[in-house]
This record gives sequence, C-alpha cells and structure tokens, in this order.
Amino acid sequence: MTSNKVRDIMTSEVETCTLLDNVYEVAVKMKDYNVGSIPIVDKDKIVGVITDRDIVIRGVAEKHPGSTKVEDIMSTDLVTVSPESTLDEVSQLMSKHQVRRLPVVEGNQLVGIVALGDLAVHEGLDEESYVALEQISESDTTN
Repeated sequence: MTSNKVRDIMTSEVETCTLLDNVYEVAVKMKDYNVGSIPIVDKDKIVGVITDRDIVIRGVAEKHPGSTKVEDIMSTDLVTVSPESTLDEVSQLMSKHQVRRLPVVEGNQLVGIVALGDLAVHEGLDEESYVALEQISESDTTN
C-alpha cells in the first residue's frame, strides 16, 4: 500500500543550526551529514534555511567570509508543508517554487524535511506531479 502523506516519506531526524552558528559551521555540517540544506531554528521554530547554493552565491561569490552569521545569508521566505500534506501538493509546491527540499512543520516547529528524492522513489503520484518533478530535476537554479 502506498502513502499519500508527507509524514510517511519525510526525514524526521533533521540536522539543524541556530542563529548563533556561522556559515563555516553550516558548511561543515552539510559536509559531515552529506546534505545540501540546513534548516535554521530558534528554540525549535524554523526561521530560515541555508542551502549549498546560498553559501556559494551569498557567502562566497558576494565575498562574505566563513565567519558570517547564518542570518546574513539564510533564506527566510520559506515554503513549508505539514506532515499531512499530500505528495501531489508537495510536488506542485516544489515545481512552483523550483526547490528540491521543503521543511515539514507542525505549529511552526520543524518536524522533518521532504526532498525531491523522497518523491522520486515514491509510487502513486499522479501524472501532473511526475511532470512537475521532471521540471525541477531539469532546472539549473534549484535549491
């Protein structure tokens, strides 16, 4: 039986950083855990996300040193989903916003991450959702 809810495919043990961390610490955590994004939390409430692309564009290309505060380069205009969101809703949001990962929140608390790869291996998505996933995969500007 296949699932149609984010809760069933999301990663629930998510590595995070806080506003007290700097860009270097975020980059090391990405390397250590082999991930491309790190949610930024303040007392378990998600306040931003830093992607590997954020570090390259806002941190390196704009000449900010590794000691830059995370809040100086994190994305704060977050698109999130709930654990009860459907997989089709998630794929449509990913396509619309051209992102590969979405934080899963419940009452503003981070409870997981759902990634493009999680959806890609899931069976039971409608045809429109598969098209959306293909568009994200082909894009050069995704997070």
